[in-house]
Amino acid sequence: MNGRRVASVEPTSTDRLSRARAGDGDAFRALTEPHHRELQVHCYRLLGSFQDAEDALQDTLLAAWRGLGGFDGRASLRTWLYRIATNRCLSTLRAASRRPAKEWDIPGVEPPEPTRLGEVVWLEPYPDALLDPEARYERAESVSLAFVTALQVLPPRQLAVLVLRDVLGFPASEVAGMLDTTVDSVKSALKRARAGLRRHQPASDDPPPAAGSPAENAILADFVHAWEAADVGALVTLLTDDVFMSMPPLPLEYQGRDVVAGFCADLFGAGRRFHLVPTRANGQPAFGAYLRDATGVRHGTGLYVLTLAGDRISAMTRFENTVLPAFGLPRSL
Repeated sequence: MNGRRVASVEPTSTDRLSRARAGDGDAFRALTEPHHRELQVHCYRLLGSFQDAEDALQDTLLAAWRGLGGFDGRASLRTWLYRIATNRCLSTLRAASRRPAKEWDIPGVEPPEPTRLGEVVWLEPYPDALLDPEARYERAESVSLAFVTALQVLPPRQLAVLVLRDVLGFPASEVAGMLDTTVDSVKSALKRARAGLRRHQPASDDPPPAAGSPAENAILADFVHAWEAADVGALVTLLTDDVFMSMPPLPLEYQGRDVVAGFCADLFGAGRRFHLVPTRANGQPAFGAYLRDATGVRHGTGLYVLTLAGDRISAMTRFENTVLPAFGLPRSL
């Protein structure tokens, strides 16, 4: 022995692939783990449900593990994983076994007549903490609630093509390979998907303030004060004229400042008082809502995600308390 240290050599992707094909689970995890977060977000865009996206990711990884011997390397591993994930999600969409709508179940509060009934009752929020920090180049709109909701009304094949082409930037030839179709079919589906998206996604002339900026913080501070004080008058000053409120899996939707203010007045008028805990979802500010009881315990009742336009709130989406654990929020305080 000459006393010199021998430098360890980091295994290459080719080495890991060979070991994974031979049944080495650690090598497989090393190959696929860098793609987990982006694959989960991809599944979320396609399915609109955080829980369904988690399930689809696990199905994708299991299918990749079992089918690794069929990976010929002509496409990148990332492209191959996206192919599996996309087709798993398409199978889920075509099965049509989505979460059903629920009936109103808040005791002591009678909801006003809704403006309309929503279609996408399975929508769930996506925690910002799980967004891949390496993928911050993606536009915030590509995970916004409005965008994901609009995607859900597209036919499955059009939805997949639009996300793969316009959000992720895969070439038409690779998308055609993923979906076992032709480039012409991909181009045609993309054209129809873009037209459908324009019909269903609301346009806003006022962009939101930057996340964490003084402008955003000021709006959120005013919202928290108004909501925790049950001050409907203060809340109204923060809303746009055409503010939109939805509550999946309840199908009830409300649009317009007066209608939304009336709903909030009924909610507060029942003596319900809340404490809000800040978080972020879908690139947007959000709050866990905790209802105060007579003993001083605060029980989690749901999660509110706000959509901002300029210095106003243009949408509020309320989700059930079952989503709180995904945001690291307790069921009670």
